[in-house]
Amino acid sequence: MSGHSKWATTKHKKAVIDARRGKMFAKLIKNIEVAARTGGGDPDGNPTLFDAIQKAKKSSVPNDNIDRAVKRGSGADAGGADYQTITYEGYGPNGVALLIECLTDNRNRAATEVRTAMTRNGGAMADPGSVAYLFTRKGVVIVPKAGELTEDDLLLAVLDAGAEEVNDLGESFEVVSEATDLIPVRTALQESGIDYDSADPTFLPSMSVPLDAEGAKKVFRLIDALEDSDEVQNVYANFDVSDEVMAEVG
Repeated sequence: MSGHSKWATTKHKKAVIDARRGKMFAKLIKNIEVAARTGGGDPDGNPTLFDAIQKAKKSSVPNDNIDRAVKRGSGADAGGADYQTITYEGYGPNGVALLIECLTDNRNRAATEVRTAMTRNGGAMADPGSVAYLFTRKGVVIVPKAGELTEDDLLLAVLDAGAEEVNDLGESFEVVSEATDLIPVRTALQESGIDYDSADPTFLPSMSVPLDAEGAKKVFRLIDALEDSDEVQNVYANFDVSDEVMAEVG
């Protein structure tokens, strides 16, 4: 699991500075719009919106874009789309299980794009429920390593708020909790003066498939193809890659 988390965190950092930044911006903006529509346009009274805005700012999304998304979502401005969340299930190379979360205003288009990405990259769609049981809904906060912050300091700050574990991802720490404890954990960090990059509800695998370099390349290629779709918001997978394999794949 930590291998997957480390890979995802590293990839997110690279996406901020590479040519695909536009796609990532669009997905972060979509998150803000949906959060504002669901819980209102005031971040102080809407924790989901607060976290969506925080993540967008940390990823260098311009403030104007963020403000417009909040207004569209809350109805203050016209033009917001009616997005629906749809989750598809499937298998990738080496039997890796995939949960593919889409945020779309066109179910048919989303289904077509997911199916196309899967079939062209060694994946296969699965029946609803056949993969989901391998994942558990959790809250994950990513905290950058800064100054003299240690794992123990972090654990001390979040333990009473409901954190279950703290994992070292190399350049950052991952704080895992029940999804329902995500806001208290994030609030505890703020109250302790600890900066964080993102706080998201996510799906973590209960068991993982170790991959060698060849398998990793195939799985990464499939996930990249899925994430390249504007319809796909998140891809969760149950692979694990060691640091050695990660280095080999580059």
